[in-house]
Amino acid sequence: MQERPRIGLVGAGGIVSLHAPNLVAFGDVTVFAHEGAGELAAQHGMDIVTSLDELIAASDVVLIATPTHTHHEIARRVLAAGVPVIAEKPLARTSAQSAELVDLARRAGVPLFPAHVVRYFPAYAELRRAVESGRLGELAVLRFSRSSAYPAGAEWYGAEELSGGIILDQMIHDLDQARWLAGEVESVFAQATRRSQGDPVHAAHVLLRHASGAISSCAGVWGPHHLEFTTGFSVAGSRGRLEYSSSRETELSFDLAPVATDGGHLPALSAAVDPYALEVADFLQSLRTGSTPRVTAEDGHEAVRIAEAAVLSARTGQLVRLSETGVAR
Repeated sequence: MQERPRIGLVGAGGIVSLHAPNLVAFGDVTVFAHEGAGELAAQHGMDIVTSLDELIAASDVVLIATPTHTHHEIARRVLAAGVPVIAEKPLARTSAQSAELVDLARRAGVPLFPAHVVRYFPAYAELRRAVESGRLGELAVLRFSRSSAYPAGAEWYGAEELSGGIILDQMIHDLDQARWLAGEVESVFAQATRRSQGDPVHAAHVLLRHASGAISSCAGVWGPHHLEFTTGFSVAGSRGRLEYSSSRETELSFDLAPVATDGGHLPALSAAVDPYALEVADFLQSLRTGSTPRVTAEDGHEAVRIAEAAVLSARTGQLVRLSETGVAR
């Protein structure tokens, strides 16, 4: 791939406002004309085309940032043309669709990158380093929380058949984190509630049991328009605990056994680091060098599998074992 790649963009919704500045910094961007794309192109100096086929022909890599239920068909067409794909989370609306995309990418030898950006946020990356280094020891209990105002201006979020609801759309970040840190998931139990009168409130709680024996608890809320966006975690293992809350002035707190190499202190974090820039840079570096990115296509599929199992559990009120369901592997 050339140093300044040709990047195709499909989508002009809210998440694109976070991607666009990085895309134009990394490459020459062309956007597929649809609602809102004209204004986006003018604001960021992007070229604009009027068909997906034109976009594919003009691109070295295509970023898909459209509503969830459209990911599968767009990604399928781009991969079939031999062009690498960066797909906003979730990779697809169903695990059957995500499995098909992973298989298509593998057979065609075309890279497919799920945009699980939370893996690039400093506190979560530091948590991963603490786990990998053994400083937390054997993981026992992992707790994750995420809350925000209900997504305004896009009705498809509220239609579970289109978005997958709060579990697939919002909480997939923390379900992915749980698997990334504690390993494969054996069973899922979830409860969810939804209130549409007045300010919409959607909430869910998902419990995961990992093959390692660790237990993860993930809580998510979509609430009234004034609700501040916050995330946090508390991860405890046999050697200590690491906690984080985006609402605290001092974001990371830890209770870890000291190690000789660094005196027991965690590296300083930079608030200036843009996780969306790190994410795209990692994907482009992988395309140039063949290195393995922090998130793989298989990771994206497994996150959809877990979320789909959680949605099923919330609907039936039953524990779901991933090995005993129709959730696609």
